Amino acid sequence: MTDASAESASVAGVVLAAGEGRRFGGPKAPYVHEGERLVDRSVRLLREAGCDPVFVILGAWEGRVDDALVIVNHGWEEGMGSSLRIALKWVNATTEADHALITLVDLPGLTTEALARVAQAPGGLAVATFDGERGHPVRIPREHFRHLIDTVAGDAGARTFLSGRDDVSFIELGDIADGRDMDEAPSAR
Repeated sequence: MTDASAESASVAGVVLAAGEGRRFGGPKAPYVHEGERLVDRSVRLLREAGCDPVFVILGAWEGRVDDALVIVNHGWEEGMGSSLRIALKWVNATTEADHALITLVDLPGLTTEALARVAQAPGGLAVATFDGERGHPVRIPREHFRHLIDTVAGDAGARTFLSGRDDVSFIELGDIADGRDMDEAPSAR
């Protein structure tokens, strides 16, 4: 691809959904929220935002997820970093996508419009903000995949890589989405 501008760049979607959801009371991916499993909602929104293909990284819970390539992270206990490494390896090896748009499974307040805004933002690295606070999704250009595959560890994901960089675009989403995660299950679980 000769023109990797935001409008023409191809974006693979990634849902990180491998965790055990300790505070939540179990894995969040299969949890049904407003009539839809969180993992299915995440895949649907990424697809609606123009991401293709979409990868889902599972671990503590394994199951079928339609319209996505499911990858099982057998080392999920290591933290989010291991899932991000696996996702980027797969995006790098199996697609020609210019970017990977990374989101978490437990963000029920995200919208298609919010994901598209980050996916189509100008520049390379892009991080969602909600009323100025950093969150997800995060868009990572292919040129950074190898470095992240080689260095990301623990539960911080790409946070260390992104902090202090002057080439990150911060994309405000507070007007169209909510970035709060579901850390605790609703009492009527």
